Amino acid sequence: ALYNVLGAPPPSLPLAFHTMSMLAAAPTTQASGGVRSAGANHLAAKQSRGIVGAAAVRGNHGKPAQSARISAAARRSSRLSVRAQGSTFGRLFRVTTFGESHGGGVGCVVDGVPPRLNITREELQYELDRRRPGQSRITTPRNEEDSCEILSGVGLDGVTLGTPIAVLVRNKDHRSQDYGEIAVAYRPSHADATYDMKYGVRAIAGGGRSSARETIGRVAAGAIAKKVLKEIAGTEILAYVSQVRDVVATGVDHETLTMEEVEANIARCPDQASADKMIEAIDKVRVRGDSCGGVVTCIVRGCPRGLGAPVFDKLEADLAKAMMSLPATKGFEVGSGFEGVNTTGTAHNDEFYMDPDTGLRTRTNRSGGIQGGISNGEIVELRIAFKPTSTITQAQQTVNREGVEQELKARGRHDPCVVPRAVPMVEAMVALVLVDHLMMHFAQCNLLGRDDYSDLVQGNMKSLYDPAHIGGAGGASAGGATMSVKDMSAAFSED
Repeated sequence: ALYNVLGAPPPSLPLAFHTMSMLAAAPTTQASGGVRSAGANHLAAKQSRGIVGAAAVRGNHGKPAQSARISAAARRSSRLSVRAQGSTFGRLFRVTTFGESHGGGVGCVVDGVPPRLNITREELQYELDRRRPGQSRITTPRNEEDSCEILSGVGLDGVTLGTPIAVLVRNKDHRSQDYGEIAVAYRPSHADATYDMKYGVRAIAGGGRSSARETIGRVAAGAIAKKVLKEIAGTEILAYVSQVRDVVATGVDHETLTMEEVEANIARCPDQASADKMIEAIDKVRVRGDSCGGVVTCIVRGCPRGLGAPVFDKLEADLAKAMMSLPATKGFEVGSGFEGVNTTGTAHNDEFYMDPDTGLRTRTNRSGGIQGGISNGEIVELRIAFKPTSTITQAQQTVNREGVEQELKARGRHDPCVVPRAVPMVEAMVALVLVDHLMMHFAQCNLLGRDDYSDLVQGNMKSLYDPAHIGGAGGASAGGATMSVKDMSAAFSED
C-alpha cells in the first residue's frame, strides 16, 4: 500500500518491504493449490537456487536490481487495498474515532445506525459527563466540558436518518507546554516508544491517539448503541469499580444493581464501605506522584439470546477484543474466568431448569451468560483489569529518541487511577459489541420465516405502495415516518 502511495520504494526501507512490493504488484498466475503471484514464482525459483538475498532485490551500491523494478502500470494494476488501520470498530454498526488529545477536537463517525431511532444530544452528553476529566480529586484535574455536537445523521425532529452520525467534542483545556520533557524521552510503559517504532513520528503533546481522550468517541457511540438495545430488548449495561489495588468490593448484587448505586460516590463502587477504602488507596499514591490500578466489573441484564457465532466470532471473543482495546487494559475475564481452573466439571457446570415465567434458565452462572460463544439469556458478567497509569511525576530511568539513557520526571495532568473514569468506557464498548451482534443475528437468523416481506421488497414507506396507507389513511407510523405530512410541514416552516 505504501509502495503504491509513494510510487517507488525509498532506499532506506528494509528488504522485506521491497520483497512484499514485488509480490503485491506482480501479476498473478494459477498454480496448483491456489493462486500464486508471478513475483512469488520468481522468488521461489531463486530460493531453490539459493541466491535470494539482498543482492536478488537490490543491485550494487543500493540501487534497485532489474528484477525489482516494477512498472507504474503494474503498480496501478495491483489493486491493493488496505483497511483503515486501527481506528474503526464493528461490522454492521461501525464506529470510527478520530482526533488527538491536544488537537482541535475528538469524536466519532457512527455508520450503520438503524433509521428512525429517537436520539438526543442530551443522551450522549449524559454518558460523556460520566467520562469527562476533572470530576473529583481522584481523577485528572484537566477541566474539559466535553460538550458534544451532533454534526450529521440526525434529523430536525431528533430521529436518526440511517446515514453516518458524526459527533465532535472540541478540546479546550490542553497544556501542551507540560510535555516538553517527553518530547524526546520515552515514558516507561507508555506508548511513546512503540509509536515511534511503528510510525517514526508521534503526537507528543497529550499522547495523541494513545491518550484516554480518544475514548470520547467510543462513549458517544456507545450511548447510541445503548439506546438501540434498550428499545429492542430492554437491555441494561452497568459497570462498576470492583477493585482498587488490594481493596475488593463485596456484597454487590448483580440482580438488583442500579446506576444510582454506581454513581453514589467518586470511586463508582456500589459498596460504600469498599469505596471509602478505594478512595483512600488512590489518595495515598496520588499525593506521592504515583498511580495504581484496579478492576472494572460489567454486567448485562436482558441480553438477547443467541448473540455471537461459533469459532472466530464468539461473543466473548469480540468482547475481549473490545475491552482490551481500551487504554491501560491488561486482563479480561468472563464468568468464572481464571478461577474456573480450580474447580471440576461437576462443580463448574451450570445446570439447566425450566422457569415457569421465563423458560430455560441456569441455576448458576459460572459461564457468565455466554456458552459456546453465544449468549444464553443469563446475566453477562465481565471483569477487566487496568494497570497503573503510566505517566507519573516520580523520577524514572528511561531512554530518549537518540538512544541515550536519562532520567525523566514527567509533568502534565493524569489520573492517579483510571478505573473510576473507565466505567462508562467499558459500558460503551460492551454496548457496541452487543448491538453489532444483534444486527448480524437479525440479518442472518430472522430473514426467513416471516409472514410479511413487503417492507423488505417494497421499502419502509408504505404510503408509497400500500393502498391501505396511501393518502395518510394508515397513519404516520404505519407509513414509516414519525410525523404526519401536515405536522412535518408545519415543523419545518417554524424551524
